[in-house]
Amino acid sequence: MSELLLDPIEARILGVLAEKQATTPDVYPLTVNALLSGCNQKTSRDPVMNLSESEVLASLEELRGRTLVLETYGASGRVLRYAQNLDRVLKLPPAAHAVLAVLMLRGPQTPGELRGNCDRLYHFPDISALEGYLDELADRPTGALVMKLAKQPGSREHRYAHLLCGEVAFATAPASAEAEEPRAVGHAAELTRLRQEVVELRRLVDHLYAELGVAEPPSL
Repeated sequence: MSELLLDPIEARILGVLAEKQATTPDVYPLTVNALLSGCNQKTSRDPVMNLSESEVLASLEELRGRTLVLETYGASGRVLRYAQNLDRVLKLPPAAHAVLAVLMLRGPQTPGELRGNCDRLYHFPDISALEGYLDELADRPTGALVMKLAKQPGSREHRYAHLLCGEVAFATAPASAEAEEPRAVGHAAELTRLRQEVVELRRLVDHLYAELGVAEPPSL
């Protein structure tokens, strides 16, 4: 379990702030309008959201109360802006913070997907470097921040999900179970269907022989 619990809107806000801090530092910290646009972005987001300004403001107030978001008027001193403070609260290095941000923005991903999607926030030289940070985030003494999910059917890689919004379904399962369970379920359903057909055929044969006046139909 993670050290704090967010709702999906709060996680989206923190992910957007982290993303824009790395990719568009010239407009960071963000105004409410810029943050709302980032939250409702149609690309690079999973799930896509359609938040209202009032929903974003309410979540910002909640995050500010937990010091996960900081308010500032910036250089102009006229427009209120917002900056994330998650990396300091959780004491995350830039690489781990980038991984967590991309998971918050795009949902569960394989290490290969994560590496590509993290590139604008933090460049990992290879998959093993990224997997090292995933292991650290999963094994934090103060509480895991990510977890490995079971492989999807037909996939050769595990996906990872963040835990900032609580436990995620479909945790890691043994490889043999992952491979055999769908096949076993399919076989069981097919066997049930065949047995039902045999029962129906037996009922039909009994009915036909009764009409013909035959005392005892042959066994099926």
